[in-house]
Amino acid sequence: MELGNLTGSSEFLLLGLSEEPELQPLIFGLFLSMYLITVLGNLLIILSVSSDSHLHTPMYFFLSNLSLVDICFTSTIVPKMLWNIQTQSKVITYAGCITQMYFFILFAGLDDFLLTVMAYDRYVAICHPLHYMVIMNPRLCGLLVLLSWITSVLYALLQCLMVLRLSFYSDVEIHHFFCELNQMVQLAYSNTFLNNMVMYFGAVLMAGGPFVCILYSYYKIVSSIWGIPSAQGKYKAFSTCASHLLVVSLFYGTSLGVYLSSAVTHSSHSSAAASVMYTVVTPMLNPFIYSLRNKDLKRALKRLVGMAAMK
Repeated sequence: MELGNLTGSSEFLLLGLSEEPELQPLIFGLFLSMYLITVLGNLLIILSVSSDSHLHTPMYFFLSNLSLVDICFTSTIVPKMLWNIQTQSKVITYAGCITQMYFFILFAGLDDFLLTVMAYDRYVAICHPLHYMVIMNPRLCGLLVLLSWITSVLYALLQCLMVLRLSFYSDVEIHHFFCELNQMVQLAYSNTFLNNMVMYFGAVLMAGGPFVCILYSYYKIVSSIWGIPSAQGKYKAFSTCASHLLVVSLFYGTSLGVYLSSAVTHSSHSSAAASVMYTVVTPMLNPFIYSLRNKDLKRALKRLVGMAAMK
C-alpha cells in the first residue's frame, strides 16, 4: 500500500462480514429483509402515533422520535452495504466514509439520549403521576428532543473533525461493513493519542452519562413500585415501563457486547459480526417490543391498517 494523506478522491475498501462469494446472496437477502422490516415497522409506529389523537402524549411523542432515529440509523449503514454486495464492489470514498461515520455517531447518540429521556418520562409518570402532565408539558418535551439533537450533532462533528486530522495509507482495507470510528482511528498511521483520548472520554460521557441517568430513574421507579400495596397495582405500574426497559437492555447489552468481544478476541471480523446486533437487529425489534405489549398502540395500528385497506 502506498503511503500518503487521503484526499476527497481517495478510497477505502469495506471488506464486509464475509469475503466468501457464495455467502454474498445470503447476506444480501438477510440484510435486505431486516432493513425493510425495520423501515416498515418504525414507519407504522410514526404513522400510528401521528394519526391517533389518543396517542398524542409525551411517551408516544418520544417513541415516534425514537422510531424516526432508528430508520435513519439503519439507513446510514445498510443501503451502502447492499449496494456494495449487489455491484460486487467494496469501495467507499474518503468523503463517503467520513459522512457515513458522522451520521452513524449522530444517530447512535440520539438513540442514547432518547432512551434516557424516555426513562425520565417513565420516572415522572410512576413517581409523580398527579403532576405528570404539568411536568412533561409540550414545551419541555420539545426542548428535551432539541437538546438531544444539538448535543449529538456537536459530538458527531467533533469526532469527525478529529478523524480528518489523521493520515491513512492509500486504499486501506476496513474489516467491517461500515466506517466505524474505532476502526478508522486504528487504521491511521499518524499519531492517534489525542483521538483515542477524545474517543474514550466521549464514550464515557455520551454513553456512560445517559446510562447512569437511566439506572437512577429505574432505581426510583422500582422503589416507588415496591411501595404500591396491591399486586395488581405493581403489575400495572411495571408494565408501563417493561418495553422501554427491554429496549434499553438490548441497546446497551449489544453495544457492550461488541466492544467486549473485540477487546477479548482482538478480531475485527468478530467485532463486525457482533455490530449487526445493535446496528440492524435492535432497531428492527424495537417496533415489535413496543407494539406487542401496548394495547393502545396495537389498536392504533389496527385502525391505520384498516384505513389503508379500505382506501
